[in-house]
Amino acid sequence: MDNLECCMKAGITVSISQELFQAIFEGARRLYPREAILLLRGEKKKNLIQVSELVVPPLATYGRSFANIPLHMLPMDFSIVGTVHSHPSGNLTPSTTDLNHFFGNILIIVGFPFADERNVAVYNRNGEKLTLQITKA
Repeated sequence: MDNLECCMKAGITVSISQELFQAIFEGARRLYPREAILLLRGEKKKNLIQVSELVVPPLATYGRSFANIPLHMLPMDFSIVGTVHSHPSGNLTPSTTDLNHFFGNILIIVGFPFADERNVAVYNRNGEKLTLQITKA
């Protein structure tokens, strides 16, 4: 199954502004070669997930091959739609660990060199690639 079929099968579009992506890329560049992780705040309406804010998770740890947030320490917040984290290797495929520690509805992965939409992929909890829509602010 190719990427287009996965996107159509999942049927979800994730929308995020160019401004938020620039903030994600900047954070990933600053932590490089360690992985970065952020929570995504937004809302889901039918087949659209609109990301509106980035949230720095409390007590997160950032390493050369991992980023972790202690989920038991997070406050109850139903506006969190997922997470975004970086892969300094540039690989945009979620690892088994990424899928086993999935939080929310979506996982966005940004890969080195953290420059533009070619360095981004979005997945659901089954590891299916979703459609990404980057909007102008």
